[in-house]
Amino acid sequence: QVMRRYHIQGRDDYAAYNRLVGLVTKLASTLKKLPASDSERIELTEALLGRLYDLGVIPTKRSLADVAALSTSAFARRRLAIVMVRLRMADTPKAATAFVEAGHVRVGPAPVTDPAFHVSRSAEDWVTWTDTSGIKRRVAAYNDAVDDFDLLEA
Repeated sequence: QVMRRYHIQGRDDYAAYNRLVGLVTKLASTLKKLPASDSERIELTEALLGRLYDLGVIPTKRSLADVAALSTSAFARRRLAIVMVRLRMADTPKAATAFVEAGHVRVGPAPVTDPAFHVSRSAEDWVTWTDTSGIKRRVAAYNDAVDDFDLLEA
């Protein structure tokens, strides 16, 4: 069901997400066993929560309870194709996957052709169409925002 909802094409990707969730929740349960006032527990908990928050997997950096409720879907929601649907660059994850595989999308300066690319919170702002993408030109033409300089290159 998760594979179908998030258009995960290979079982290996799903298994990797599942394995990662298991490792993270195991680490969280190990940290919970340490005394609450332990300086190492506090430091490691802040580092773990900060990293998971930056990855976009947990909504807040509040407590280890967020980590205990972590699921495979949390990682699947951060796939490039799913982020594109949320940003309204595509209607469905299947269409977004086709755009990514065709080379129409970039994250930052680099084009990405892997729909399983993990988009962090900071990288989400940099998901755009590539400069040579026909889709970018069609969107610009529809919005009457075609740049004259771009017409010289085409």
